[in-house]
Amino acid sequence: MNNQNYELVVVGGGPAGLAAAQEAYDQGIRDILIIERDFELGGILQQCIHNGFGLHYFGEELTGPEYAHQFIKNIRERGIDIKLDTMVLEVTPDKKVFAINSDEGMIEIDAGAVILAMGCRERTREAIDIPGSRPAGVYSAGTAQRYINMEQWIPGEKVVILGSGDIGLIMARRMHLEGAEVEAVLELLPFSGGLTRNIVQCLEDFDIPLRMQQTVVEIKGQDRLESVVVAEVDDNFKPIKGTEYEIECDTLLLSVGLIPENELSEEAGVEMSSITGGPIVNEGRETNIEGIFACGNVLHVHDLVDWVTEESLIAGKTAADYLKGGIAKRSKAIDVNPGENVGYIVPHKITNKVDDRKLVNLYMRAKQPMADVKINLYAGDKKLLDKKARRVEPGEMITFPVPEKMFSSNDISSLKVDIVKEEK
Repeated sequence: MNNQNYELVVVGGGPAGLAAAQEAYDQGIRDILIIERDFELGGILQQCIHNGFGLHYFGEELTGPEYAHQFIKNIRERGIDIKLDTMVLEVTPDKKVFAINSDEGMIEIDAGAVILAMGCRERTREAIDIPGSRPAGVYSAGTAQRYINMEQWIPGEKVVILGSGDIGLIMARRMHLEGAEVEAVLELLPFSGGLTRNIVQCLEDFDIPLRMQQTVVEIKGQDRLESVVVAEVDDNFKPIKGTEYEIECDTLLLSVGLIPENELSEEAGVEMSSITGGPIVNEGRETNIEGIFACGNVLHVHDLVDWVTEESLIAGKTAADYLKGGIAKRSKAIDVNPGENVGYIVPHKITNKVDDRKLVNLYMRAKQPMADVKINLYAGDKKLLDKKARRVEPGEMITFPVPEKMFSSNDISSLKVDIVKEEK
C-alpha cells in the first residue's frame, strides 16, 4: 500500500473540483491533491464545444473547453498536485481516501479535509423502462455528444430525442448541423426542463418540433433501430391508449435526467437528500461528516457551469477555514425547507457563524413554470424577505441572497421559501 498525506483531497477534476481546489489554495491551503479518473482535467466541459459558458463568472461567452482551460491553467500555475487516470475506491468517515492507478497501485491517503466533486451521470433506457427490442442506435445524449465532438463519429442519420433537458436540446441542434434529420424532441412533461435560450437557439431556430406530454412506449428494430412508437401521456404520465403513432428513425437519444455520482458519499456515511439525490449540506457545503464537503453536480444538478463554479468556491473557502482552525457553529442549526412551488433548496441548513459572510445565497428550483411571481422567505409565520421575479422555470436555477444578519438577529429554528403568484 502506498501511503500519502494531504491537507485537502478533492475527488473529481471537473469544473467543481477545479474551482474548489483553486479557492482553497487562494485561501492559504497549499497541500492539495485533485484526483481525476479520466485522462485529463475538465470533466464534461471538454466535450461541450458549443458556446454559452462563462457569461456570469467570466463576463464573456466561452465554449466548454475554453471555460475548463481557464481553471486548468490556474490550477497548474498554483502547483496543485494532480493524479489523473486514478480511480477513488473509497472515502471513509475519518477522511481516508483509497484510490488506485496503474503507476502507483493501491494508494491510501490521509486527508485533513475532503471535497466531493464527482459530478453526475445520465439516466439510461433501463432506468426508465422503455420496452421493445434491443437494437443498436439507442444512446444517452451525452454519449452521442462525446462521439461527435471528441471521437468524430456520427451516431445516425434520422434521429428522435426523448427529453428536452439542456443536453437533449443542444444535441438536437448538433445532430442537425452534422446533417442528420431530427424528427422530433419529445417531452413527458407539459413544459421543457431546459433553458429558454436553448429551446429558442437549438429548436426554434432550426424548425425542430418539440412535442409536449409525449413519450416513447416501444423501440423497434433488429440489428439497428428502425422506428419508435410514441404516445401521448395523461396527467399521471401514463400513456393514453389510442394515441400511439410511429416515427421511422435509426437513432434514439435519451435526455431523461441526470443522477449525482454519490456512491462514494453514501459509503462514507454522508446523509443524502431524497429529492436531489445529493448530500445534505450546510451553507458552507459541509456534509453531516465534519471535514467532508460536496459541491457541483454531485450535490444537485445545475443548469449553468457558472453556478457550479460559484458553489464550489464556497466549498473551497469553507474547507480552507476548517483546515485553518475550524468554523464557529451556531448554537442551533436552522433548517431550510421548500414551500409552495419550490422543488428543493440548497443549502439544506444554516449551521455556521462566520462574521465576514454578509450574504447567504439560497439556490432553488421551481416545480413548474410561473410568470409574475414573488419569492417569499418565512421564519414560522413571519415573512423575513421577498423578491419579485418576472418568470421562473424548473430548468433555471433561482438564486435568493439573504443577509447573514437576518439569521443572527432573530431566534430562528427553521426557514421556508415559497413561490406564489404576485398579487396585483
